[in-house]
Amino acid sequence: MKSFRIPSLAVLSLLAAAPVFAQDSGDAASKRFAVVGSATILQPDSDPVPGSRIDIDGDVAPTVSASWYATPNIAVELWGAADKFNHRVRSDAGKLGTIDSQPIALSGQYHFGAPSNTFRPFLGLGYYESNYSGEKIAGSDGLHVGVDTAKGGIATAGLDINISPSWFARTDVRYMKGKSDINVAGEKSGEEMTYDPWTVGIGLGARF
Repeated sequence: MKSFRIPSLAVLSLLAAAPVFAQDSGDAASKRFAVVGSATILQPDSDPVPGSRIDIDGDVAPTVSASWYATPNIAVELWGAADKFNHRVRSDAGKLGTIDSQPIALSGQYHFGAPSNTFRPFLGLGYYESNYSGEKIAGSDGLHVGVDTAKGGIATAGLDINISPSWFARTDVRYMKGKSDINVAGEKSGEEMTYDPWTVGIGLGARF
């Protein structure tokens, strides 16, 4: 996985200041749209092709979400990776190659508590697709291996921390469940890959 450092002192200062700033968040309920930019770690399933002893490493990439609040507590969110996650594919014998993934998802969410609360946890369920590209993987016979787009469900759990009526910090965890067909030399092999990644993100959001 690529190394990624978060400025811990800045984050801790932000969390410490949140209760003070959030006292002035009385009109947050009037804001119906929100955007969030995050740094997100994505870790695929440890056994993506059952029985093959293949593993796919995780990576870090920027993600962006846009939400519309139908009510102060119910939102529809479009979330996706702003850049590709690059994964190293390994077996017991060593590195087999690399593959890029770029997920996008549409979810319904429920945000607990009043919009002016300092801490607002939320849960969500929805549908996602993850596009694969840049496959540089060779099978045991030397033929190129490709992966179709993954499709399935996504579950989200997160926490918003109000800084002001317009700004908030966010941390979230997401789990995607879906399968992809594996192609060899452009033809379906009959095998499937269960990508099924977890993501952990931390970011900054704005309401308007």
